[in-house]
Amino acid sequence: MKYCVGIDLGSTTTKAVVVDLDGLVLGRGITNSRSNYDVACQVALAEALNSTRFGRIAGELEREGAGSAERTQLLAALEQGFREQQYRAQLALLDAALRRAVSERGEAHQAAGPDAEKLAASDALGAAVQSILERMTREAGELFAPGSKRKSDFFRDLAGSRYLAIAEGLAKKKKLPFDALAGFYDKAILEVEAEPADPTAFGRHALAAARTLVASQGAHAESFRQAIERAVESPLEEAASVGTGYGRARLPFPRERIRSEILCHGLGAHAMFPGTRTVLDIGGQDTKAIQVDDKGIVTSFQMNDRCAAGCGRYLGYIADEMNLGLHELGPMACESKRAVRINSTCTVFAGAELRERLSLGEKREDILAGLHRAIVLRAMSLLARSGGVKSEFTFTGGVAKNPAAVDALKGLVKENYGEVALNISPDSIYTGALGAALFAQRLAHGEDQSGLDEAVLAKPKKAKAGSGA
Repeated sequence: MKYCVGIDLGSTTTKAVVVDLDGLVLGRGITNSRSNYDVACQVALAEALNSTRFGRIAGELEREGAGSAERTQLLAALEQGFREQQYRAQLALLDAALRRAVSERGEAHQAAGPDAEKLAASDALGAAVQSILERMTREAGELFAPGSKRKSDFFRDLAGSRYLAIAEGLAKKKKLPFDALAGFYDKAILEVEAEPADPTAFGRHALAAARTLVASQGAHAESFRQAIERAVESPLEEAASVGTGYGRARLPFPRERIRSEILCHGLGAHAMFPGTRTVLDIGGQDTKAIQVDDKGIVTSFQMNDRCAAGCGRYLGYIADEMNLGLHELGPMACESKRAVRINSTCTVFAGAELRERLSLGEKREDILAGLHRAIVLRAMSLLARSGGVKSEFTFTGGVAKNPAAVDALKGLVKENYGEVALNISPDSIYTGALGAALFAQRLAHGEDQSGLDEAVLAKPKKAKAGSGA
């Protein structure tokens, strides 16, 4: 089967969307953006193709006569088992990288001269690292058990949180330097993330996960196994690809297969919600206010691309300052009874104002509610300069998953523009990649798109509106 793919290389995450030659979405994939952009693109695409193959397994099960509820249950169990196998494979890579990091430290101490105390300390750290990895391996089954909830789908986050938590306990118990144990992980995870995607991994992990499931399927066991094997063996052939995103200039794609974020978000939002006329995208590093016509073609836009204030990166900074996970900010802000007025959304001054507000006795949820409102106020100024808010209005980007940001946006839009239909897709973070995939589909059909970016983005007095302050 031939497919087209769009890849959105963002400042924090890299997304891929796979569509067929008719533009139907087959799969989506996401990973954290890495220092090696080639690998980030490979991993995001591999995840999207994994998603595509799970869809093909669902189709095979349906042809074998499995009912809807049965298919849903089987696929959920299969994907959970697949993710466990994938996690264990990545743990093995992390183990090898940590062993190298520990070995290099020991060799450095030996080269510095015979020092029994340092060598003993190095041995103790090495033993502690192995103890941490052994415990993480034992816990892998619990992490992916039925009904379990994970805070992240990214290996860096999953492994890092457990490694550091176990390391902290060991450091106290064994009187070892925690910074040294954390340093090993920081070095090793970079090696793991630099590993290129393995195109054969899906088959290995899916079939390994299926073995435990097949035994419990009774009469359906053989058809279930065959459905998985057919989906694994069925070839997938790339027909065309297009890249976009904040880091698009660094994508390993030829220039003719790069499209601007503006065009891709406009087309992607229109594909998700055909009635879309205004798009707001708040990503990790920039905010975009876009107006589109009835075909999803951009008619005007404004963007904040010189400063991370008011974007996802700013929220990440606040999460670090408050020692919270990024996913915790929105729900906590929603508990507020009185939003605190925030004077600055600049990341340079945000920490100081945050600490000042806390020292004055302000509640964390009230401060966070004020911060979310301040971020959306900046976005509203961009929307006003791009042409205002027209119905239908579509909110995209990672921040669209933040409930406090959504609530603040709904309130401010209603206050300034009245009742407007606001669209938010559960897959909003993939909007740019979807638009890129649809441009790739057009390429596959031989449509001439030369000069498309220049024609739209060169419109006078519409591009790059500065910081949006």
